[in-house]
Amino acid sequence: MLPYERRQEDVEQARLRCMRNSAAHVLAAALAQLYPAAKFASAGVDEFGFYYDVDLPGALSPEDFPKIEQRMADIIKAKYPFERSHWSRQQALQYFRERGQDYKVEMIEEMPEAEVQPYAEQQHFPQLCHAHDGSKWPDEVPVCSIRGFVDVCMGPLLDNAGEIGSFKLLRVGGAYWRGDEQRPMLQRVYGTAWNSREELDQYLSRLEEAQKRDHRRLGRELGLFMFSSEVGAGLPLWLPKGAMLWEALEGFLHDEQLRRGYMPVMTPQIGLLDLYRTSGHWYKYRDEMYPPMVVKLQEDSEPDEPRGEVYALRPMNCPHHIAIYKNEMRSYRELPLRLAEFGMVYRYEKAGQIHGLLRSRGFTIDDSHIFAMPEQLDDEFIQVVDFVRYVFQALGINQYRGRVGVRDPRSSKYIGSDEVWAKAEAAIVRALEKLNFPYTKEEGEAGFYGPKLDLLFSDALGREWQLGTIQVDYNLLERFDLWYIGEDGERHRPVMIHRAPGSVERLIAILIEHYAGAFPVWLAPVQAVVIPIADRHIEYANKVLAKLVAASVRAEVDKRGERMNAKLRDAQLQKIPYMLVVGDKEEADEAVSVRLRGNENLGMMLIEQFVERVQNVVKGRRMDL
Repeated sequence: MLPYERRQEDVEQARLRCMRNSAAHVLAAALAQLYPAAKFASAGVDEFGFYYDVDLPGALSPEDFPKIEQRMADIIKAKYPFERSHWSRQQALQYFRERGQDYKVEMIEEMPEAEVQPYAEQQHFPQLCHAHDGSKWPDEVPVCSIRGFVDVCMGPLLDNAGEIGSFKLLRVGGAYWRGDEQRPMLQRVYGTAWNSREELDQYLSRLEEAQKRDHRRLGRELGLFMFSSEVGAGLPLWLPKGAMLWEALEGFLHDEQLRRGYMPVMTPQIGLLDLYRTSGHWYKYRDEMYPPMVVKLQEDSEPDEPRGEVYALRPMNCPHHIAIYKNEMRSYRELPLRLAEFGMVYRYEKAGQIHGLLRSRGFTIDDSHIFAMPEQLDDEFIQVVDFVRYVFQALGINQYRGRVGVRDPRSSKYIGSDEVWAKAEAAIVRALEKLNFPYTKEEGEAGFYGPKLDLLFSDALGREWQLGTIQVDYNLLERFDLWYIGEDGERHRPVMIHRAPGSVERLIAILIEHYAGAFPVWLAPVQAVVIPIADRHIEYANKVLAKLVAASVRAEVDKRGERMNAKLRDAQLQKIPYMLVVGDKEEADEAVSVRLRGNENLGMMLIEQFVERVQNVVKGRRMDL
């Protein structure tokens, strides 16, 4: 399937992108009227809205939005046209220099010397919107104007502002110019635009729900994890409850891997830079890697290519697992060899891209690499897909889709021959068709060394996050010269499957938002809280706790001097599945009075009965209590 196959939903999305890009320029025109000293940087659109980066003398706030929105509404109501034209580079530079628009001047000066591809919407849906001809860049600069405001614009535009539907400004944040932390910090004004008021209201309702489920807020309120400016941005610190959640999830994944024939390994979080040179990660991802650590430098080293004893924080685990495979001679009898590790990796995400646990700078990948004979590839890939689907089902994750990422034939970033790419892609497609697994095929979404199957999860807002990837790789095995002795006594090249159901951090973030913090019992950090009615019942509460802990139930006692109702309310806010009230009657009968976090009262039951109930719920990984 082509990236922009002409399906109805693609047509609608293309038109929304045109509308939102148009709305971004209307926003800029309104800001220019209200703030004459404003300096404008660049516009952008995403799946749900638009933004514009601007440099203003003072800080904007949501209190400023009504007057900005009114100016935008006036422009839209008047149906001002978007006037498009091409200026010479000199004319454009002169125009923006005279008006002190330094960001536009820099943008024009750094325009690419190569031909620019037109926007996909313009390429596939020319009847919907209009974009500038990129082939004239950089000799001519594409500009658009609306109501006297002139802007550099390559993006698709509607004919006039009156075609913009319902819109709303959402928030203002910070963004570094060109994403560079060494450059000025700009104000990024975010907005959204939809075809109708009804669609806008539906989106705002989803946005409100997503904010309630935001894993960053819930993570803080539930005491799961934290971030510290003293430690560094994008580096999560796991608190006791978060660590218990982590261990429950990791234990489930670990046990299931063992059941399916994976062998656990552990490897260091750093490696010699030459390791990542051989794998190609250094050349493809060096801008996303932390700077190398130089222990001893060769005299002839170049600044950008340090040589000698130079280490790097690993961005991927696969080179380390390859080193384990190479450690000894391998026979066909040993294959497939399935290696698995919860491996910590580091990537220097830009500050504006960090998003809690969903995108951090240090994270743990539930990473596996399967080394197999070529004739084993299809069966192994099918088993991996089955494994990942089983994990998602156990976690209650049902809203996901498959995307087969293949090479963009116009790009030179990929390694390997056409032959091995074709073999790898064919293996993925065969497996999915055998499983009757629905998927789309999208150019440009492959890894640099092989095609892959991505599993994309839709969150409460409809945003897609990659939760897992399965990649077929012939190329790294050639780079590292891996082989095995076949039944014929000759050397043969294996094939490798990279299997990663996403980072543990991202998976936990998704689960927090998916369940709004109310985890299934088997995942809940604290499964039960014992609540003594009075201080004289604390001793019995501790005895109950000891029995629960002995039965592997994660529990605690609330010994605070608060009233019982306050303790119950706090336990509900903490999303604890079971609240066990104990008083004189419960102590006399060696029982507990059980209440659920949904406020349902199950009444009194013996401790052994409650333990059996919890163990059955946990063993079956049930979603009910």
